[in-house]
Amino acid sequence: MKVVAVTACPTGIAHTYMAADALKKAASKHNITLKVETQGAMGIENTLNSHDISQADKILIVSDIEIDQAARFEGCNWVRIPIEEVLLNVDKVLATHCRK
Repeated sequence: MKVVAVTACPTGIAHTYMAADALKKAASKHNITLKVETQGAMGIENTLNSHDISQADKILIVSDIEIDQAARFEGCNWVRIPIEEVLLNVDKVLATHCRK
């Protein structure tokens, strides 16, 4: 399964990157190919392009705030997940939201 994700938190420092790391580490256990865009204090990093988005089976918006450039995901199979859920139980999040 191909998944792309965007992580963002209100301050754009710790939780944005902690959630991205948790997703990356857990993805292989769930047979997921993953690319994560972070929207943090340094701006948008590892930007998801239109090809990444169109090829994704699922898009995870891991954030409690509005993300930048959200219109890219209109009409796609996406879900918003509170950042705390990923930090507390990333395996459950992936098992729940990223099955074919």
